[in-house]
Amino acid sequence: MTTVIYCNVTPFETRVAVREGGALVELLVERSRERSVVGSLFKGRISRVLPGMQAAFVDIGLERDAFLYVDDVAEALEEDIEPDELATSVPIQDLLREGQEILVQITRELGSSKGPRATSHITIPGRYLVLIPGSNHIGISRRITDQDERERLRALLADTPHTGGVIVRTAGEGRDRADFLADLAVLESMWRHILKRGEEVGAPSLVHRDLDLVLRAARDLTGPQLTEFWVDDPDGYQRVVEFLDRVQPELTSRVKLYRRQVDIFEAFGIEAELQQALQPKVWLRSGGSIVINQTEALVAIDVNTGRYVGGADLEDTVCRTNLEAAREVTRQLRLRNLGGIIVVDFIDMEKEEHREQLLEALRAELTRDRARSLVGPVGPFGLVQLTRKRTERSLERVLTRPCPTCEGLGRVKAPETVCLELRRALLSEAARSEASEFQVRAHPEIVRLLTGELKGILDELRERFGLNVRVFEAPGFHPSRFELGL
Repeated sequence: MTTVIYCNVTPFETRVAVREGGALVELLVERSRERSVVGSLFKGRISRVLPGMQAAFVDIGLERDAFLYVDDVAEALEEDIEPDELATSVPIQDLLREGQEILVQITRELGSSKGPRATSHITIPGRYLVLIPGSNHIGISRRITDQDERERLRALLADTPHTGGVIVRTAGEGRDRADFLADLAVLESMWRHILKRGEEVGAPSLVHRDLDLVLRAARDLTGPQLTEFWVDDPDGYQRVVEFLDRVQPELTSRVKLYRRQVDIFEAFGIEAELQQALQPKVWLRSGGSIVINQTEALVAIDVNTGRYVGGADLEDTVCRTNLEAAREVTRQLRLRNLGGIIVVDFIDMEKEEHREQLLEALRAELTRDRARSLVGPVGPFGLVQLTRKRTERSLERVLTRPCPTCEGLGRVKAPETVCLELRRALLSEAARSEASEFQVRAHPEIVRLLTGELKGILDELRERFGLNVRVFEAPGFHPSRFELGL
């Protein structure tokens, strides 16, 4: 399937969009003020050891301490590989102590309310290989499925001198010894530099930062299927050409400099799709839809037939809708970078063969995803649970913030609810202070309701309780906020 990459580079933000077969499948955003720390190495200091959780907090010089599990090595391996069985049964209190200095790598960003996830088992990704210092593991990306090729690669790496463990990335499929030796030389040199810098700096300090987004795109997203790599910045264009010239020179001719005045995302129709990627509802071509709700704990996706009525057979209509939804769900997971636990509420199907067909479609689509995932069976009522590895924040978390009006709830109190709360607050304050004159400041919608349809509230307060209340508009108030004054 053909791949086209678009890079929009400004001094303040870099955006990368990826199309596969004409469909937008990934949108990556990195801002200069909040550049991702995933993949970066820090010399940290243990600030707290938690025996009850078998974990520790590590001060790495950021606003929040990093969180380190005792068996975090498995989480550090990337690219859907076979995990190295290095977990230890030694209690964390016997391994770490407060004040101890340690070299850690960030594996996940968990949002503004939590510190990042870290590991002390370092992995350094290259173009074709991942170097694992201190290990003797040889692994192959699970996305390389040909068994003969897997055996060839494993034998080739076993016969290639290297310090540390290695993992063949997906891009390493079909490569020869010369490619791996060149990649290893770069990675081992980088590791020596990291060790040297780690000895020179004090804790907490940044020791090594991963490539910026433009070069990560060139390293991680390119391959034989790449047809065009557009960059709208001359410096970024030159860096991509030089990078690919070192690691995959046959691709350099596919890198193109975008020179037009119109924004590259506008010109290629990506901007409109970016806005759609922030909306909860996604329409399917058949007329059905999926609705995506991202919560703190999980992502819930609901599948609906919508306007699609199908043919004469209801089961066939449901199956067709579910199969189309499965393809769109997997695309949206990549596009929005959704991770963690994901529950998809497909339309329930009675036939077992249709359920198996749905799972096969889901698994087939997920093989194109760079993030590791695991799909469960179709449960009762059509629910399918899957997990997708989460590393960086989702697109929604990067581009948006909680609504200051609804305070992140997605809803605000109905005006009638606020008016009745105001009535109770006035009666409570009158009983406490024995006052009979009040001024109320509230959102304009509340004032209009109190002087219009719900004028009876003020009439009742005056006639029954002897309270004279004057109301004033406060346009800057939250719709649920009001203030009482004498």
